[in-house]
Amino acid sequence: MDTLLTLEEVSKYLRVSERTVKAWAASGKLPGGKLGGSWRFRQGDIQEWVNKQLTPHKHSRALQGEYSIRTLLKPSRIYITNFSTKEEFLDFFIKKGASVPGVSEEAEIAEAVYKRENLMSTGIGLNIAVPHVRLNEVKSLNIFFAVNSHDINDYASLDNLPVRIGIFFVVGRNQHSEYIKALSVLVERLKNHLIHEQVLQARSEKDIYDSLVQGDL
Repeated sequence: MDTLLTLEEVSKYLRVSERTVKAWAASGKLPGGKLGGSWRFRQGDIQEWVNKQLTPHKHSRALQGEYSIRTLLKPSRIYITNFSTKEEFLDFFIKKGASVPGVSEEAEIAEAVYKRENLMSTGIGLNIAVPHVRLNEVKSLNIFFAVNSHDINDYASLDNLPVRIGIFFVVGRNQHSEYIKALSVLVERLKNHLIHEQVLQARSEKDIYDSLVQGDL
């Protein structure tokens, strides 16, 4: 007989809050049911659901032939932040980007970042913002990933949801194709609502990294 799991056990297994598990179960996203007024989940159903969530789509598998999260993202470039405004969030990334080989000074990054933001906000929806710069002297793909501890409400986004996740790209002027492919891999991973919630609720940078690399082939 399949083992029945409690709400608390599923929460720990999925690395999301009990509130999230309950909401998913109530909406039908997660297989489960009420037993005596309490939520119960069949272990086999939960494992099957997780496996399905972490199976890449055909398009994602093709991109992962070139890029995986492990090759794109260094654990040392993952951060948990605690900012209240878009400007604070961007300035944090600008300071990090100034360390990239080929960047002459922080002001160069700042000018490029804010010039892009003045054209259109880089909030793309799903609580994600993707500020980015392309510079002549940069020769490699550099990605910085941050999860803010609370909503950044003044960061405009396409779906009007507040920003919580920032993915900052510092790339070479001729690396547009590489940038688009890397962005596609990262955003596709975050479209998975299990991984998305794990990232938002992560308690450490390691937890963020471990959640993101789950879907690697």
